[in-house]
Amino acid sequence: MASLSSGSSREAKPGFWKKNSNNVPLPGSIKPVYGAQHPPPYTNVTTPGWPQKKDDKSKNNKRDAFQEFENKTSDAWDDGDDDLMEMANLRLSLKDVHSSARVVLDNHSKKTQAANRQQQQASTAASKAPAPSKNNGASSSPSPPPISPSHVPPHHHPTGPGLGVRQGGGGYQPPKMTSIRYVTDKQPDREASKIEKFKALFKEPSLDLGDLRKLCWSGIPKAVRPTAWKILSGYLPTAADRRQEILERKRKEYFGYIDQYYETRYQELHEETFRQIHIDIPRMNPLIPIFQQLIVQEILKDIPRMTSLAHLFQEKPVQEIFERILYIWAIRHPASGYVQGINDLVTPFFVVFLSEYIENDIEVENCDLTELSQATRDVIEADSFWCMSKLLDGIQDNYTFAQPGIQMKVNALRELIKRIDAPMYNHLEQQGVEFLQFSFRWMNNLLMREIPLRCTIRLWDTYQAEVNGFADFHLYVCAAFLKRFSEDALREHDFQGILMLLQNLPTLHWRDKEMSELLAEAYKLKYMFADAPRHLLLKS
Repeated sequence: MASLSSGSSREAKPGFWKKNSNNVPLPGSIKPVYGAQHPPPYTNVTTPGWPQKKDDKSKNNKRDAFQEFENKTSDAWDDGDDDLMEMANLRLSLKDVHSSARVVLDNHSKKTQAANRQQQQASTAASKAPAPSKNNGASSSPSPPPISPSHVPPHHHPTGPGLGVRQGGGGYQPPKMTSIRYVTDKQPDREASKIEKFKALFKEPSLDLGDLRKLCWSGIPKAVRPTAWKILSGYLPTAADRRQEILERKRKEYFGYIDQYYETRYQELHEETFRQIHIDIPRMNPLIPIFQQLIVQEILKDIPRMTSLAHLFQEKPVQEIFERILYIWAIRHPASGYVQGINDLVTPFFVVFLSEYIENDIEVENCDLTELSQATRDVIEADSFWCMSKLLDGIQDNYTFAQPGIQMKVNALRELIKRIDAPMYNHLEQQGVEFLQFSFRWMNNLLMREIPLRCTIRLWDTYQAEVNGFADFHLYVCAAFLKRFSEDALREHDFQGILMLLQNLPTLHWRDKEMSELLAEAYKLKYMFADAPRHLLLKS
């Protein structure tokens, strides 16, 4: 993977991600990252007290490439420490914003209506055509009915803007509260044999990681997933007799960090880091609803976001758990500090380790986690922290200053698509769509904002089973993911339509079947290119 990425980035502009040296943050400070669902404000709006930037015309009038990208898309950073708070100072008219969006949608609607009229005219002309004579011996066959949007295959959509199928139709309503159902020993018959294989493997005095990876690659049963993830992530040792000792020591160590560092969150040096975490937790996923937090209530009141997990993150105990996990990690990793996007990576671990104790489907059920004992919640919190830390150790260059890991992966994805799907690559080039504009979020959040949580957990089964799966295999999954929607993108004939599609892919109803197909395609790509990285090198 290293050779893939380095080769792809050799011809990248040296100043692409470079910021003004005066704006380089101190270690441990935050640098918020904005995904497509979190657009930064435009900094060219004149506002009293707003620092004005001067263009550097001494270098052949060349602007920084990252600044050019920031003006073209919402998947970017902004220079402020907390741009969400600065939005309150901007005199932006919602009427203007809505009217601009309406113009874009109207243009697409007109194209769609024109196409529908042509289709109706053709159908009318066909119906008015004289019927063939009975004496000509030819059998008449009815003309096929026009294809309606409802007849389009599930992962396709009619020409026009991305439909944002994942967003759903009406307003979000939290599920009704249900009681916690504790885990029992009863398991589905279809998984019983596989579960027995896992349990036998766990009991071995010295577990063979190769055997465990083979067993996990095609998916892990829910009953044994927590233990498998802990071993594969490196949190638990392969020696069975040392696991309980390690668990007790690491959990105690984590809460030692809480006692030592958590009180520093209000100190001047760290208060901005904690404040950004405090803001990000309630909006863990895209389209999350407004949380009643005074610090951002006025700013976010016009930015409603929804997610199937909104009810979970509205619970104060859950928010506090995530705040502690992210703050302690940021304090212990000053090279990157806290960056927006890291917060999403806690969620799968938290939900999986929670499933060790309760049967409730967190994705669709609303349950009060305070019904769990404090000791149980502490165990889930500590285990989530350590496993997230192990994951980030392998991809930390995704979150250090300028995020070089993401830059290299985006370049590698671009070259891979160029080789495996030339029509798609050429279409994006012709419409001026940069890979960074849509795949930045795929790399930054490991596709968590593109697929449902259940699919993320299934995906991570395979990532854990792969050696360096989060760093290396993720590239091939992203390539297979983009290729899967290639036909849809080719039906979009302008920049806005393509981006609206790629930022709102219709994956809401995906299940294990779709993920298995995606992973199989990704494995084929890995088999073709991982051992032949020169195929992806840019030609000089």
